[in-house]
Amino acid sequence: MTMGTLKTASGAGPNDADIIKSGTTASFAKDVIDASRSALVLVDFWASWCAPCKQLTPILEKVVRSYGGKVRLVKINTDEHPGIAGQLRVQSLPTVFAFRDGRPLDGFTGAQPESAIRQIIDRLIGPGDDGDGDIEAVLASGDEALLAGDLVGAADVYGAVLEADQTNVPALIGLTKVYLQSGDLTRAEATLDLVAPDKRKLSAYDSVKAALELARKAPTADNSVELQSRLVANPHDHQARFDLAVGLAARGDKAQAVEHLIEIVRRDKAWNEEAARQQLVQLFEAWGPKDPSTLDGRRRLSSLLFR
Repeated sequence: MTMGTLKTASGAGPNDADIIKSGTTASFAKDVIDASRSALVLVDFWASWCAPCKQLTPILEKVVRSYGGKVRLVKINTDEHPGIAGQLRVQSLPTVFAFRDGRPLDGFTGAQPESAIRQIIDRLIGPGDDGDGDIEAVLASGDEALLAGDLVGAADVYGAVLEADQTNVPALIGLTKVYLQSGDLTRAEATLDLVAPDKRKLSAYDSVKAALELARKAPTADNSVELQSRLVANPHDHQARFDLAVGLAARGDKAQAVEHLIEIVRRDKAWNEEAARQQLVQLFEAWGPKDPSTLDGRRRLSSLLFR
């Protein structure tokens, strides 16, 4: 799954520090031998001058992430750490060895397509223990990457799930969130539309759909200073307050967005066919029922409507 020009904030999600590592001669015993007793470990021997290495490594990283921790990757720069490569008789780059239970099981040389790498991994980890066998763990790793701001890593995980099952709803919703956070609203909408009609009653679907609608309402430029000036001049300018709230919500300032919308309801519940109340409801859907701003906003809105 390609994310165009997106960059990672940290290069990895929270668990990638364990799943994907740059190895050294000194760390080989711990990172490969010891780690291979609980997971399949791929060792990628590469060098900066090797063009096929640059093609293979991103594919390896994507595939390894999709197995949700059941497969790990250790990358070893042979120019900086030639000892292990010599012991394993690495003669060309890239070369990949697969380790399990402390010993090498199989390997390959040269750039390989993603499908070939998956076939090798699936054969080595055995039936009933592949990535599809624990799809929730795989999706969880994507969710963690998304929360960490690693949009490329999250897209890779969700994309890998969708390659196996194009109808997987959590993966479609997750990928929609990736596009939303990247600002690509067109792809976000197109991805969300792939959710089957009979699956659209799920709360997760409603939440991301509300977030998409909110993003479309948000101004393309930050005009908050102008709107605040209008409110100083006229505190009853409900349209300015409403537009300010939408912009604040789009920029993540949930508390102030709620504050302004609640203020409109307090001053004039019926303004613009109850636009402020409806906008609050949409925000609550986008943020989810457990979000602190949702809980606080619903409590305050109820106190105004039913007092």
